[in-house]
Amino acid sequence: MSLPLDKLETTLPCVWELHPRLIYDVRGFFMETYQQAAFAELGIMDTFVQDNHSQSTKGTLRGLHYQLHHPQAKLCRAVEGEVLDVAVDIRLGSPYFGKWTSVLLSAKTHNQVYIPRGFAHGYVALTESVQFLYKCSDFYEAADEHGIAWNDPDLGIAWGVQVPLVSSKDAKHPMLSAIPPELLPKYTTAAS
Repeated sequence: MSLPLDKLETTLPCVWELHPRLIYDVRGFFMETYQQAAFAELGIMDTFVQDNHSQSTKGTLRGLHYQLHHPQAKLCRAVEGEVLDVAVDIRLGSPYFGKWTSVLLSAKTHNQVYIPRGFAHGYVALTESVQFLYKCSDFYEAADEHGIAWNDPDLGIAWGVQVPLVSSKDAKHPMLSAIPPELLPKYTTAAS
């Protein structure tokens, strides 16, 4: 089977940048943004159950979020504008615990990022307007939502924005080192 997308490694194992193959003609373009069999061939076995869509103005930072008992793998893309998308490995026992990676997602390049369960996720809008879509492998549960401070100095994430626009909820998230171990996911294998 010829896969309809290409997979690129990031600096964190299991977080992948994906480039769907585009078919152009005089009408415009066509691409498959998700196809279960093709993703399974790449090793992405998640079943996605929820689609989310946000609109943000330049400088808006959303995150870093995760769910503990209903962890969500995510498949993210920008359909308008550009975002810097960030994933942080917060799995206790992981050799990459506290490490982050980022992917510049752009409506121009049509790229995507896959983030597995056990990672905190956030993104910042880099253009005047951003339309951001993402699939989740579990449903959103408000009571299960947790977060990490976007500006945690131990993480040192280079967001590329001096003073982002952050929600009051996101502004109150603790530093990763202040989160009790029972509120962090556990690392089991390199593919978990």
